[in-house]
Formats: sequence, structure tokens, C-alpha cells
Amino acid sequence: MGVEGCTKCIKYLLFVFNFVFWLAGGVILGVALWLRHDPQTTNLLYLELGDKPAPNTFYVGIYILIAVGAVMMFVGFLGCYGAIQESQCLLGTFFTCLVILFACEVAAGIWGFVNKDQIAKDVKQFYDQALQQAVVDDDANNAKAVVKTFHETLDCCGSSTLTALTTSVLKNNLCPSGSNIISNLFKEDCHQKIDDLFSGKLYLIGIAAIVVAVIMIFEMILSMVLCCGIRNSSVTEAPQLWPQGPLQCPLSDPDTSEGAITACVYNVSGITLLHVAFLLSGFCFCSELSCYLFRADVTCRWRV
Repeated sequence: MGVEGCTKCIKYLLFVFNFVFWLAGGVILGVALWLRHDPQTTNLLYLELGDKPAPNTFYVGIYILIAVGAVMMFVGFLGCYGAIQESQCLLGTFFTCLVILFACEVAAGIWGFVNKDQIAKDVKQFYDQALQQAVVDDDANNAKAVVKTFHETLDCCGSSTLTALTTSVLKNNLCPSGSNIISNLFKEDCHQKIDDLFSGKLYLIGIAAIVVAVIMIFEMILSMVLCCGIRNSSVTEAPQLWPQGPLQCPLSDPDTSEGAITACVYNVSGITLLHVAFLLSGFCFCSELSCYLFRADVTCRWRV
């Protein structure tokens, strides 16, 4: 028999939260893949200025996001299965994974908040170097190609910090095809466009992270409550893995009915599953050694 009453409600509530968590992992994975292959960022971050590639800090964050989405889907499935099976061991493993994920998310959030402007700053510096080379050196074809890619991708022209070096005529030569001198004068500079591009994507990632963090907090609470409910339920009995009472040897050889016992050797084999979650949480530790899988045998020796 399974859990009853309020604990049963918590069981299915945890299942629903885990299913939502699994879906959220799939959404994050999909959004991360979309950001990875977004035409705007791909066109800009695949550029090279001579031997210097464009900053790839943004892609490092995207790869981490892809890994997080995949792990969330696995953990969500583990939580769903553990809740339905009413397994303290699976719930303990699930809780441990949630704690690790939550800690990583908090650390990543702090790092992202501190360095939120660094990605756009690096890309703007890369653009300024290319623009300066394109304006000063007429033979800098690579730099001109980089600048034109920025202008066509972001629909911008020039940089407000390099106005003294950039005349209207030069802007017209480097701006998107079909534009004229007058329209270039009123076109938004690329620094602002770069800020808008990356701030919008980071804002989207931040909202997703907050939603996932709230779900994780509820799941950690529910998983521990359900674990305690399973342990304390009067209708749930932990499997008896040890024989009742101590293992003993007969006082004499049962085959010959002679001799005296000299040794009683215990042979313990199997796999020990130590769930750190129960130790960290401080409650719901598996009773009756229900989280351990092993077999104990006894070998007796007699002296005739």
C-alpha cells in the first residue's frame, strides 16, 4: 500500500511540479539552442579581425545553458518517477540534484549580474577596432568586411565614440547598401544596437532563471515532506534487509554433532547507496537501512 491522506496529495503535487520542471528544462534547452543559432549573434560572433576572433563569452554562457536544460530534463524525470514510486532513495537523489542545481544557478546569477555589461563591452571594443582600421586604412579589406557585417546585421552605422574619424562619405561607403548620406546621419549608432541586442537576450535568460529557481524551491520542500510522509506512514513498511536478531552459528557441527565453534565469519557484499541529501537536510534519513542494498552471509568453523 502507498501513502494516504495529505501525503498522497503532496505526492501528486510533487509529480505535477516535476513535470513542469521537466517541461521548463525542455524550454530552456530549446531557447539555448535558438540563441546559439540566432542569425544576428552568429553573424557577429563568427567574425575575425585579422587573427583576432570576435569575443565568444556569450557562447560560453549559451553552452552552459544547454547543459543546464538537459540536466533539468533528467532531474525532472527522476523526480516524477521517485514521487510515483514513493522511493526515499530516488527522492533523496532528486533532492541532492536540486541542491546542486540551485547552488550553480545562484552562483551563475551572481556572476552574470556582476558581468552583465562585459559581453556587450567586448563586442563594442571589437567593432571599434574594426571601424578604426577601416576608416584609417583604405586597404583594410578584412576590417571593412567586419564593419559592413555589423552594419547590415544590426541596421546601424558608425560609432558615436569615433565620430571625429568618420565622415559622412566614409559612413556611406561602409553602411548597408541602398542607404544615403542623409539617412546615415540619422541612423542609430552601432554601440546602442549592440547593447540592445545582448541586453534583450540576457533579460530573457534572467526571467527564465528566476522562474526555474522558484519551482526548484517548491520542489525541494515538497520532496522532503513526501520523504517524511513515506517514512512515517503506518501503511509503508521498509524492507527488512537484515535478519531478525544477530547472526549466530550452531554450537556444534550440524553434520557430525561434534566439535566446538572456533570462528563465525560474516561476509557482507553488495552495493551501498549513501544519499548525501538526507545528511544535508537533517531529516528523513532512511530507516531500517532501506537505502542500502547488500547481502550478509555467515561462515562457521568448528574444531573437532
